[in-house]
Amino acid sequence: MNYIKGKVRNIIYQNKDNGYVVAVFRIKETNDVKMEDYVGKTVTITGTFLDINSEETFILFGDAVRHERFGFQYQVKSYEKEKISSEDALIQFLSSSLIKGCGEKTAEKIVEVLGLNAIDLIKKDESAMDAIPNLSDAKKKAIRDSLLEYSDADDCLVKLKELGFSIGEATKIYKKYGAATKYILESNLYVLTEIMEFNKIDVIYKSNHEEMDMVRLKACLIEAMKRLSNSNGDTYYYVDEIKDALKREFNLLLDEITFEEVVYSLEEENKIVLEKDMYYLTLYYDAEESITDHLFGLNANHPTPFYDFDIELAKLEEENRVHYNEDQKNAIRKALENKITIISGGPGTGKTTIINAIVQLYIKMHNYSPMEVLANIALLAPTGRASKKMSSSTGLPAMTIHRFLKWNKDTNNFGVNEYHKAQENLIIVDEMSMIDVNLFDALLKGIKSNVQLIMVGDVHQLPSVGPGLILNDLIESDLFTFCPLEKIYRQSENSYIPYLALEIKNKDLSEDFLTQKDDYNFLSVEGKYIKDMIKKICMMSKAKGLTEEDIQILAPMYKGENGIDQLNQLLQDLFNPKDSKKIELTYGDVIYREGDKVLQLQNNPDNNVFNGDIGYIRKINPKTGRNKDLILIDFEGVKVEYNKEELNQIKHAYAITIHKSQGSEFSHVILPITRNYYKMLYNKLIYTGVSRAKKSLVIIGEAKSFMMAVQNDYASQRKTMLKEKLVNKFMKSCS
Repeated sequence: MNYIKGKVRNIIYQNKDNGYVVAVFRIKETNDVKMEDYVGKTVTITGTFLDINSEETFILFGDAVRHERFGFQYQVKSYEKEKISSEDALIQFLSSSLIKGCGEKTAEKIVEVLGLNAIDLIKKDESAMDAIPNLSDAKKKAIRDSLLEYSDADDCLVKLKELGFSIGEATKIYKKYGAATKYILESNLYVLTEIMEFNKIDVIYKSNHEEMDMVRLKACLIEAMKRLSNSNGDTYYYVDEIKDALKREFNLLLDEITFEEVVYSLEEENKIVLEKDMYYLTLYYDAEESITDHLFGLNANHPTPFYDFDIELAKLEEENRVHYNEDQKNAIRKALENKITIISGGPGTGKTTIINAIVQLYIKMHNYSPMEVLANIALLAPTGRASKKMSSSTGLPAMTIHRFLKWNKDTNNFGVNEYHKAQENLIIVDEMSMIDVNLFDALLKGIKSNVQLIMVGDVHQLPSVGPGLILNDLIESDLFTFCPLEKIYRQSENSYIPYLALEIKNKDLSEDFLTQKDDYNFLSVEGKYIKDMIKKICMMSKAKGLTEEDIQILAPMYKGENGIDQLNQLLQDLFNPKDSKKIELTYGDVIYREGDKVLQLQNNPDNNVFNGDIGYIRKINPKTGRNKDLILIDFEGVKVEYNKEELNQIKHAYAITIHKSQGSEFSHVILPITRNYYKMLYNKLIYTGVSRAKKSLVIIGEAKSFMMAVQNDYASQRKTMLKEKLVNKFMKSCS
């Protein structure tokens, strides 16, 4: 393998998070013919290093390349530190800045007394330095601690590379776990699944252990349960489901005795809970228990009557020039008087109007000053776009639940929790159907026990991506004040979108779904012509002055002829074609260019950008930083800079999934429907897609496929026990 040997002269760039380094390196020796002319000279090196310094000699394995912008450089794939083989080298190392408390004279004395084995002797026993004259206990401790810290990192890096991890992966692991890495490698490699793909860890573990090793069986069973939750949304599972998942995911067939041994061991470790014939991951079991306890405590508080409600509401109607129907009045009053209130309704039923009324009347009720309003009221939603919609309708700040709870992405913990609670007295949460069991648990832990909690949503929309069926379970328990909204407010005499949503919800399509309306059109097109029709409509829309900001294509899946990936390529060429004035950047097989519409795929609370947010690439700067392309994306005024390695956080957003559209509204929606979408055509998915449209909706595709989707209840049932736990808790309190 080709190598260069030498020392670092200067570090140009170093990323502390991922270990990426650009440095100047003086070559002392090489076996690479391309590098022979550079012996005794310096070159630029790039690569990932756990630690790099100018004190030690490094052996770098890699290739000489010519970078299009930065010229000739050496790309490092892996590296080693040269072993110390002489007394002079050992003295030089011990007296370097790497070892605290050891100057050159002390180093000379250590080598004179302990010889070339000095490092091993000192690491083994600090008393080995007792023979060194005039060496204080403090210095002995400092020297040994430095040697242990230095060698632990080095030993772990070597071990990780031997196991099959790349230098980048090994660096990531050690930066996360530090000194604990050695213990993890010796005890349970599967701990690393916190930061790495399970399959990667499993392959490495299997190559070093028996396939039926108990550590592996326990890890695979936990992972199988996690995957069941991620795919089905369940919070518990039956034994046959778990065994089927073990066979399907890991080709593991466990006999009854072995399965029971694994389960018993995991129960002892408090990683799973077995209740009757239901198997829970402890995380989800505890979340359901905690939610039950917190809601029971909240609901125990007495209602607060609003004696002047009718008078104040009449004033509000006059001020806002609105008229609330009886259902809306009832919802507003109950929300203001009860500690827990649930409001659910489809599109066009006035949920946003009600939130605005509740906030205004609550402020009047308590006679809050502007500063008191900010201190006492929190408006929350699971997505950034949903929170912005709340803020726009109320004129008050709103935020995502993650931001409110001060979520730390690195530790996956919340700064607002049961020990540090938020002090607001009124919490309104919109888009409740999107909230999973863990997030709802975290929210309840972070709010006061006497808070007023109002939950707003549409129970007929898609359930949360994560496990649980929170909004549905709370309503079905019949324990909390529930205000359903049924009456739809027309946008015009010939408007249809909210009525179509209602027909889909009731699985009772009228013939109107094929008739053009002011805000709606169904274009019957064969699957193979859908892309052409979308292009034609978008071109007509552009001619009318609409842009990609006004139009949103929603589709059920990424792959296939009419999948999102294909649509985005088509629509990028239409809305943001190649232009010599626009800088481009290639990431994998995707081209991003200035002006592109993009979707954020992950929560990034540090930058106030969240999963589902849509933004635009304002600037691509290929010249900023060494080897770093920088992309500036504007998310409705929130500007975030990404480097090329972070582009896995975004996708083009001319077309997005219906799942990602939840919590958002779009002026004009185009919804392709074809039998090629297979099982993704089901009632709640189509209902959610239709209900995203604010001004107009065009459905393109096959009428038969659309009707089939409306009747299909796929994925509507999830296994949870929250409803039962709530009912049992409340019944016990009454007995």
